[in-house]
Amino acid sequence: MQKNKQKIAIIREKIFRNNCFDSRLKTHKLTGSLKDYWAFSVTHSERILFRFINEKEVIFYKIGTHEIYK
Repeated sequence: MQKNKQKIAIIREKIFRNNCFDSRLKTHKLTGSLKDYWAFSVTHSERILFRFINEKEVIFYKIGTHEIYK
């Protein structure tokens, strides 16, 4: 199962590189203590937490289920 998640994450990351707001990713800005961060969906339950550095650069911080928001 882990290998399958890795393959899906690689595919999603390629989509992200092409268009970080592609509707398949469900990219969304976070609020509260994470207001400087964004997330996008890898699977129904897995997310990647990231932050924009500038228009062309981002930093990926975490990947996981909703616990990444803590």
